[in-house]
Amino acid sequence: MPASPPDNDLAAVSAGLDALDAPTAVKRPPLWKRLSKSLLPPLVTIGIVIAVWQVLWASAMWPEFKLPAPLDVWGEFWTTASSGELLEVVWTSIHRAVLGFLAGVAIGTPLGLLVARVWFVRAAIGPLLIGLQSLPSVAWVPAAILWFGINDAAIYFVVLLGSVPSIANGLVAGIDQVPPMLPRAGKVMGAGRLQSARFILLPAALPGYLAGLKQGWAFSWRSLMAAELIAISPQLGVGLGAYLSHGQDFNDMPKVLAAIFLILIVGVGIDLLVFRPLERSVLHARGLTSGV
Repeated sequence: MPASPPDNDLAAVSAGLDALDAPTAVKRPPLWKRLSKSLLPPLVTIGIVIAVWQVLWASAMWPEFKLPAPLDVWGEFWTTASSGELLEVVWTSIHRAVLGFLAGVAIGTPLGLLVARVWFVRAAIGPLLIGLQSLPSVAWVPAAILWFGINDAAIYFVVLLGSVPSIANGLVAGIDQVPPMLPRAGKVMGAGRLQSARFILLPAALPGYLAGLKQGWAFSWRSLMAAELIAISPQLGVGLGAYLSHGQDFNDMPKVLAAIFLILIVGVGIDLLVFRPLERSVLHARGLTSGV
């Protein structure tokens, strides 16, 4: 009969297995190095785009009203900013997008849990959620105007239909990747449905859920711009979509390009300031590294 291994050998093997399962400690680089790594590539890209733009404008391949100079677009941006209109325009759109997105989270999260955990609900509305996610949000704008009129309710309706399917589908995808052993263990330990959803499913599905939230914000922003471009009324104020539409109405290409750049800046800024740090935190808590 083979001799049993010594206790110290068993302890060493157990410690080794625990070390393999534990997150690896990664030393963070200095702040200046992290900032240069994250800011330098986008700044270089922006510089290249502006240089190519300037060359194309100088070559006079297109008329001035189709391709204005970069300085003309900057002049429009500076005039709008110095008059105080820029802050009002950006705030009108951002607060609508944030409120609509938060409402989408409040609706999409329990809906995603139901679809993921109740087979009948998944069979009934799962394909519908996928179809709604692929449907362009601008298609809902005429119906929303006819149902609610040209007001905030129509705009928020379009934003919700853009964000809720993405958030719910992201959570469903995250829960589908949760090992079945985890909810079973929670059930054995006495966790009810709500406790299992709050303390087991949502934390385990957090990476997929966060991806759904990120996509939900992108769809919220796109839906809002589509609604503001079409639903224009003095009662709604002037958001970025209406600002863009005004530039089109007066054939003001510098204003059109300035509005497009502002829409892009806000969308990228929210991703960099909110979702990118959340992604890093989630990956770091799981001992993972990411290039984002």
